[in-house]
Amino acid sequence: MPSTRSASARDLLDTTSTTNARKGTTTAPTVSLLRLYLLRFGYLLVAVGIAVTKWPLLINHEVPWPLFEGVETCMLVALSLLAFLGLRYPLQMLPLLLFELAWKFIWVAVVVLPLWISNQMDPATLNVFYSCLVVLIVLAVIPWRYVVAQYVAKQGDRWRSDGSRAVSDRP
Repeated sequence: MPSTRSASARDLLDTTSTTNARKGTTTAPTVSLLRLYLLRFGYLLVAVGIAVTKWPLLINHEVPWPLFEGVETCMLVALSLLAFLGLRYPLQMLPLLLFELAWKFIWVAVVVLPLWISNQMDPATLNVFYSCLVVLIVLAVIPWRYVVAQYVAKQGDRWRSDGSRAVSDRP
């Protein structure tokens, strides 16, 4: 049965991992309250930044969009809405910030870097690159120890049913 005690200040600041004696596995590190607020700031930055630049385009467009522009605008508005959800659930929505970080790093690696190396950087690409630098703030606020414990070190969900144990929704 889960404990109903409230979290103490020590619990909120604990960043060490703990071992589950029953299963012998390590649980993800606890993220401090300060780190959660920094994470929320990252979500707020993404959500508001996109809302200011893309929501007006969605609301005020009068003619049909070209295919890519419509896809991009709708995708980014959805990303913004989910980033607002990250304000309430910062740890559960971490894959959203990881996606934001990943696509920008990939874009810089496969688009910007080759143009820069070959001295063919155009002003439009440079402008988008400068806009993407805001991702450095997101990079700084992500609790990396938690990410590694939760998405790299933690055993993944099973791929098939195990006949030797009862199937349950409980962890």
